Amino acid sequence: MNINDKTMKALAASLNFRQMRQEVISSNIANADTPGYKAKRVDFEAALARALDVDGEMQMNTADPEHFDVGNGGFNNLEPEIYEDSNGVVSEDGNTVDREQEMAKMVENKILYDAAVQLLNKKLGMLKYAVQSDR
Repeated sequence: MNINDKTMKALAASLNFRQMRQEVISSNIANADTPGYKAKRVDFEAALARALDVDGEMQMNTADPEHFDVGNGGFNNLEPEIYEDSNGVVSEDGNTVDREQEMAKMVENKILYDAAVQLLNKKLGMLKYAVQSDR
């Protein structure tokens, strides 16, 4: 049984990026009264889906072993995209942070973070069981 399989890598990456998202949301809330501040977002789900590429539909086909690996990229070079949210309502001072929306995003992110932690714990529990069981 491989301890460093795709599931473990995906869960670890998800935890790291959810932490990054939490920090960005916290920064947005902290700057809610800063004139001209633009709310930021972190998008990592598309990059994570490309890295997982379970069904192989996002991968470029290569016929020759000399071809460069330009397909799904894997987990080694996974980069989230941090961008300014253009959907925010601009206040009189140019700020685009909506505190209520940010708080809702923070709660959603925490729920998904906790779910990833639980999945990781289950996966590690299965590995522990496999190691300790007598065959």
